[in-house]
Amino acid sequence: MDSPATDLSQKLSREAEAVCRQYLSNGRKHGNYWVVGDVDNSPGRSLYVRLTGPTRGKGAAGKWTDAATGEHGDLLDLIAANLNLSTLRDTLDEARRFLSLPKLEPPEKQPQTPAMRGSPEAARRLWAMGRPIPGTLAERYLSGRGLTDLRSVRALRFHPNCYYWREDADDDDVPDAWPSLLAKVTDTAGTLTGVHRTWLDPETAEKAPLDPNRKAMGNLLGHAVRIGSPTDILAVGEGLETMLSLRLALAGLPIAAALSGNHLAAFDPPAGLQRLYVAIDNDEAGRTAFAALTDRFEGSDLQLLPLRPMLDDFNGDLRNHGIDEMRSHLRPQLLPVDGPTLLAVETD
Repeated sequence: MDSPATDLSQKLSREAEAVCRQYLSNGRKHGNYWVVGDVDNSPGRSLYVRLTGPTRGKGAAGKWTDAATGEHGDLLDLIAANLNLSTLRDTLDEARRFLSLPKLEPPEKQPQTPAMRGSPEAARRLWAMGRPIPGTLAERYLSGRGLTDLRSVRALRFHPNCYYWREDADDDDVPDAWPSLLAKVTDTAGTLTGVHRTWLDPETAEKAPLDPNRKAMGNLLGHAVRIGSPTDILAVGEGLETMLSLRLALAGLPIAAALSGNHLAAFDPPAGLQRLYVAIDNDEAGRTAFAALTDRFEGSDLQLLPLRPMLDDFNGDLRNHGIDEMRSHLRPQLLPVDGPTLLAVETD
């Protein structure tokens, strides 16, 4: 028996063109596809939705892909992304509304078993409570670090009141709570394994006055915060802001933030990768992590290529030197096959 989500997805697929006209009105029909800029209904040709085909399986109607970001899914995923819906229940309710189906009464709520603090299950529950970052304190924080154009980044969310457990806290203590930028840690299959939190000060939009003001939870070893869909090329480094800065400078480069030097050394690249650019922070931890990666993949088909900043890291470069100088510094560090694509500047 199909789940409610599967059943609704199939019903939506039978109305694929009507769904596109409702939620992606700035697009247009092109043969058997609906073509538009992105899930936010921007004009363009990056995202395409299949309008014909079976209701499930290969070539199913309603399947979509964004060639710019690597995102893909069915029409339920599309509706959730378009309306910034963060829960499955809200998404199913919206699908039923579109299909003129009666809204299901919620089942009697059962007490939820507490998740172990810091576990992958606790990370999944925290991520589900986050919301998209546009218009939030998290967006202000990132903008203050020179990081913009993040609407399409689904690996980031905001939590307005995220618990902060002090290092010496007991289980019976009451935790503090601060706004937090959440970053989704996944494995190579895209499965959530953990969440990284950066607590923020609502008065300054800087990091909160906590020590430490960043923590990760869940299973991190080998995994990373991944943005973009790699084919044969990927860049990996330590810090989230470092890698977001690199993504801003090198358009179209998929990135992964391993979140620490030790985790960078243990990073698990996706299968089929040919070139792995490694952002090396200008400190001993960064150099040690790169050396460890080099040792791990010596003799393999994977080519490791270092990217070195002008200052301590690439976010420092972005904030102090600007994107143009940063790109000039990166240019000779890229392979000739990658430079023209990654350094291409879009013009209106």
